[in-house]
Amino acid sequence: MSRVLALWCPDWPAVAAAAVADLPATHPVAVVSANRVIACSATARAEGVRRGLRKREAQARCPDVHVMTADSDRDGRLFEPVAAAIDAAAPGVEVLRPGLLILGARGVSRYFGSEHKAAERLIDQAASAGVECQIGIADELTTAVIAARHAVVVPRKGAARFLAPLPVAELAAEPSLAAKDRQELIDLLRRLGLRTIGDFAALTPGDVASRFGTDAVLAHRCARGEPERPPSARALPPDLNVDHECDPPIDRVDAAAFAGRGMAEKLHTKLAAAAVACTRLLVYASTGNGETLSRIWRCAEPLTPEGTADRVRWQLDGWLTGRSEGKPTAGITVLRLEPVEVVAAAELQLGLWGSVGDEDERVKRALVRVQGLLGGDAVKIGVLSGGRGPVERVTLRSLGDELVPLSDPSAPWPGRLPQPAPAAVMDNCPRVILEDIDGNGVNIGARGGFDADPVVLRWGSKKWPLLGWAGPWPMDERWWDPITGMQGARLQVLFEEHRAVLLVYDGDEWRVEGIYE
Repeated sequence: MSRVLALWCPDWPAVAAAAVADLPATHPVAVVSANRVIACSATARAEGVRRGLRKREAQARCPDVHVMTADSDRDGRLFEPVAAAIDAAAPGVEVLRPGLLILGARGVSRYFGSEHKAAERLIDQAASAGVECQIGIADELTTAVIAARHAVVVPRKGAARFLAPLPVAELAAEPSLAAKDRQELIDLLRRLGLRTIGDFAALTPGDVASRFGTDAVLAHRCARGEPERPPSARALPPDLNVDHECDPPIDRVDAAAFAGRGMAEKLHTKLAAAAVACTRLLVYASTGNGETLSRIWRCAEPLTPEGTADRVRWQLDGWLTGRSEGKPTAGITVLRLEPVEVVAAAELQLGLWGSVGDEDERVKRALVRVQGLLGGDAVKIGVLSGGRGPVERVTLRSLGDELVPLSDPSAPWPGRLPQPAPAAVMDNCPRVILEDIDGNGVNIGARGGFDADPVVLRWGSKKWPLLGWAGPWPMDERWWDPITGMQGARLQVLFEEHRAVLLVYDGDEWRVEGIYE
């Protein structure tokens, strides 16, 4: 029976965030997404920080906590040196996600003498890369990952006995091995009084299959220590590999990421034509000097083009930037994507108004094509960001890059422009004039209010009587910086034909910042 070894780096998003911020291991760190904590360091947990807490509550429990926004690119980039270090000692590494990898236990246990000695050796190898990890070994993949969280080597055929006393929530603790709705299953099992994995395993397979869905059947097999996949894998259709000859050779991460996005689109076009989806992918790269780097990525659900491109970028980033051992001495000349394991794509059903994601996929392919013609930065996507004005609240990211805002949109922004936001933001901000009833210009006084009531908007040669206005809202931004600082006010005005614009006053004149529709 084949055994699986899982290596887990606890709190990896927090570890990667601390490394980027150059913080010591003892400093409390929390990683947030959508204003909630998704990972935190052991020091932060000791102060009461927990996953799921709001950012403000986490800071109240631990005032010294260093908060950083979630960034999957950062996690993958910094985990590549760890995967390379483990692969140097035990070839055949498969990465489930940044912070978690697996490999066959049979080879390493024979090489190092036993499973316990292999675990000790790989822990030392990870320590040489500057991280702490835990090892779990079991007969099945999911059991080995759960065992890694408890640093346990499960005896052969002892999976059910090991899992029985654990909370049933352990079956959903690892998102890379569970379906997206696994947590809903766990909540339902708790309401039914099934608190432990052993309670769930005690149900008959027939009862589980008739009462719950497909994912529950898979979780039940894991709880009973049964094989999670059939013995024989689906045969790979021919000619699914995607190769790319790099001319000129690639020596920059952005160029490698751009090539990876194009290859991912080609790969998934081939997979769709063969009616299969990829769950294990080999990413291979070689240089002009004969240096190679290959890594297998395993996923619980079929890879998407975006997921494939992400994994190419994570792997090559660590290699090209020298974070991994053995930085290449020449540029990459060959890139290859090779599906290792595929599943039938029959579960992708057509929707009522067409195929699932059909329009979105066509749009993405068109945008990738435009990128190929005009360059990587030619296509950008707006991301909601933090700020007070409409321009500050949009961060533009290149298509394929991580959609990370420049600043946290959920943070408090005193003086932020109230809703609704303008439909269009002016690039050149044309100058306009507000006039009072006597035709004099209206300005903002020292107290932040009008020096006279505006009645007319003059825009170029045209004049419109005002139907109403909202504001002004004083602004005093970055007062400490004489270059980027801004003092003035914003004002919403409504004029003829119920048209509305957003005006900004920068100290001596009014300009149009946005237009409402």
